[in-house]
Amino acid sequence: MPTTVEKLSPSRVKLTVEIPFADLKPHLDKAYREIAQQVTIPGFRKGKVPSMVIDQRFGRGMVLQEAINAALPGAFEAAIVESEVVPLGEPSVEITKLEDGDVVEFTAEVDVRPDFEVPDFATLSATVDAKRDVAAEVEERIELLRTRFATTTEVDRAAAEGDQVTISLVGSRDGEQLADATAEGVTYVIGSGGMIDGLDEAVTGLKAGESAEFASTLVGGALEGEPADITVTVSKVSEQTLPEVDDEFASMISEFDTVEEMQADLTQGVEEYLTAEQVSAGRDKVLEALVEATDFEVPAGVLEAEIGSRKEQINEQLSRAGLTLERYLEQAEEEANTPEEFWAEVEKSTLRGLKAQLILDKVADDAAVNVEQADLSELLVRKAAQNGSTPEQEAQHMMEHNHIGAWMQEIRRNKALALIVAKAKVVDTEGNTVDVAVPEPAAEATEAE
Repeated sequence: MPTTVEKLSPSRVKLTVEIPFADLKPHLDKAYREIAQQVTIPGFRKGKVPSMVIDQRFGRGMVLQEAINAALPGAFEAAIVESEVVPLGEPSVEITKLEDGDVVEFTAEVDVRPDFEVPDFATLSATVDAKRDVAAEVEERIELLRTRFATTTEVDRAAAEGDQVTISLVGSRDGEQLADATAEGVTYVIGSGGMIDGLDEAVTGLKAGESAEFASTLVGGALEGEPADITVTVSKVSEQTLPEVDDEFASMISEFDTVEEMQADLTQGVEEYLTAEQVSAGRDKVLEALVEATDFEVPAGVLEAEIGSRKEQINEQLSRAGLTLERYLEQAEEEANTPEEFWAEVEKSTLRGLKAQLILDKVADDAAVNVEQADLSELLVRKAAQNGSTPEQEAQHMMEHNHIGAWMQEIRRNKALALIVAKAKVVDTEGNTVDVAVPEPAAEATEAE
């Protein structure tokens, strides 16, 4: 199929494609058959109307248009393969020549992946945080388990840190009670945090039946972020007793009969988790270094569409949460302080993400990376573990939502990233080499879903 390529910019081309009428004939025959099935013309059985009669009644132009519309997608795909460009987004198509019985010509303008050189992977380097202390991490997890299985006993004394108290809260402003700032029967462990500022200091030293007042900022509800005077009343003080770390505790909270077995299993799990965390960080930093070292421009139209999609997604999430962007920025640990700074960072991160995807796709193409059935099965198992489902359920979800193309692309990019990090140099902040080439199920090469 004759095709010429005109480079409009480093990231946009114009393809001029000819479709010989011999290639169009199957589509013409199909168009005539479908029209013949749909129309009723006296003297002819349905489906048996001759093409000449259809041309006379409805015009040859309509049939040609149907046939051309059906032929265009395949012709465009063939032209893409012949011209060896990588399209990004949908083409803008125009029919430029139509000579009935001879040839159809069309042009297609489309954004394409620009040509760029990827640096030698061996020149890439990254530094990650040193692995956290395994023993301390295991101890922290054991303490969390002890807290979860703690017993409480009501006591007749002043509340102290670590006690569990049952409280009621009443918010007011200028002496007027705020209807949306009250709560009854709230259970809270002093010192655990997570509630309004000043609560720990207010309830410490109170006995059941006693109250205290303090000023704070409301959290949650319609008045979130508003200042208020808070009256807290304690109705119950309970002392928490943490279980001893012994064999009985081990058999209660795990499948093991002894503390030693439980601790060994926790230690192994923590070591695997910390290694995975460090590997994931290393892979991300290597990819960041590669993006920084690779110079090219992302097509403006593709970038604009991706930024628009990302902004729409964020706005929908904020709306579902009942938050404005300003209120979200007040609560979240974001570097941005204003909506303008936040959206500017969204645009920058979107650009970085798109560049990473294009680089990984090029690496995969250059290395002729293939995706096997086993790769897809492994991804389904991994997603099932992450989502608490089964591989069968993930496969069904993939088919129902037409994710197979995106998931195959995810696999291919992860394989490309594995090729990159295998040659890069990664060390931790203590100078130790970090092997980020180790397969890491939790690590994702790029952000796609």
